[in-house]
Amino acid sequence: MSVLVSNFINGQVVQSQSGRSADLFNPANGDLRGQVQLSSADEALAAVTVAKQAQEAWQATPPLQRARVMFKFKALLEENADELATLISTEHGKVHSDALGELTRGLEVVEFSCGIPHLLKGEHSLNVGREIDSYSLMQPVGVCVGITPFNFPVMVPLWMIPVALACGNSFILKPSEKDPSVSLKLAELLKQAGLPDGVFNVIQGDKEVVDALLESPDVAAVSFVGSTPIAEAIYSKGSANGKRVQALGGAKNHLVVMPDADLEGATNAIMGAAYGAAGERCMAISVAVAVGDETADKLVAMLKEKVEALRVGPGLGVSPENEMGPLVSEPHMNKVTEYIQSGVDQGATLVVDGRGINTSALGYFVGGTLFDNVTPDMTIYNEEIFGPVLSVVRAKDYQQALQLINEHEFGNGTAIFTRDGDTARDFSEKVEIGMVGINVPIPVPMAFHSFGGWKRSIFGPLNVHGNDGVRFYTRMKTVTARWPKGQRESEFVMPTMK
Repeated sequence: MSVLVSNFINGQVVQSQSGRSADLFNPANGDLRGQVQLSSADEALAAVTVAKQAQEAWQATPPLQRARVMFKFKALLEENADELATLISTEHGKVHSDALGELTRGLEVVEFSCGIPHLLKGEHSLNVGREIDSYSLMQPVGVCVGITPFNFPVMVPLWMIPVALACGNSFILKPSEKDPSVSLKLAELLKQAGLPDGVFNVIQGDKEVVDALLESPDVAAVSFVGSTPIAEAIYSKGSANGKRVQALGGAKNHLVVMPDADLEGATNAIMGAAYGAAGERCMAISVAVAVGDETADKLVAMLKEKVEALRVGPGLGVSPENEMGPLVSEPHMNKVTEYIQSGVDQGATLVVDGRGINTSALGYFVGGTLFDNVTPDMTIYNEEIFGPVLSVVRAKDYQQALQLINEHEFGNGTAIFTRDGDTARDFSEKVEIGMVGINVPIPVPMAFHSFGGWKRSIFGPLNVHGNDGVRFYTRMKTVTARWPKGQRESEFVMPTMK
């Protein structure tokens, strides 16, 4: 049955009248499963108007009541976990267990948001001057927009939506056109949880919709996750239009393997971090930096055996479950294979070639690919591939490994595997990266901490979820108050605390 994915405005599904749409495919078999409507700029602005009107009453709702909506939303997400994961696997391609894991990491942010009455308490100082008190109010910013990527159609929206709503804002989600169906399910569950109509809306679309949202004077804040060129453009345009913007971009995450590391443990960690979700993660490990040739030789041999044994195939309907599913689209598959060829052309050693992998399905598959002897001048080292391609770089010592990471333009995540506490401590202090793992391959912070990189991996001063998320979705107002006991004489000098 063909699906038609539409908008969700003011508490109901609304079809776009733009006349434009994009095809939706099942990446596991290449079948056309329907269309997603591409809204017009006017329809996007109409959604903003709805969100602005609904936000005023939602802001006046006590934080405890807003938190109770989040509690109900959490319960509904858990009740509908299998359906949500199946939608993710069907349109994105990741295996079902990985889709459930994505939902779990999003749920953790919902749980964090349930504590919003505490998080919004602000500060209070009694008698900053004689009979004068000072206190702060953390108030919502207004209409917020989230522009989210294809690789995590549930988790990334849930990094934004619960915090923004719990803080008293309204929210408009613009999901990826590649896997948009789950966005309507999230809207349905929020409505069931008791969220008033108009507070959360979904607008399907492409650049036309994004530009309209960035230019609208009624949008206060924009959160984006995607590639660095687009992140930079959204940050620039949104900021120029007076909005606060957090725009998370690309990554090239290195994992350093020291000679004293548990090599078997490091190899297993690299496998999951490099090839999980077919490498379509901004926190995927795409570069393994082996310190010393002996370490490199052993690591490559162990990786080769495991990469060749990867179970690659559809994310649903297979037992035992595959370890890696397809890439999200045919154009993206072709782009990844071009990167592999560039590695060969530029002199890297292709240890395992994932091109042309033989599966029983006809979808967009690239098998696990492993390169050795990759150098910093190669395209596969410098650019984010966003696919199941791992590059092994050989470093003569720890200092060279650290220098390699610090000289890269991206600063999203990194990790080191070692048994030496001094090395680990030095690495965590000196590496110029936003998220660091010590014997942990994917150092994604828990929901009560904040997620974000450094350098060209993020644009804007505040990270996602955790306390930074609360700060992003609120404005601080400081009140200094005195309640006089009687009539006072006028003062014509600069006020000072007496």
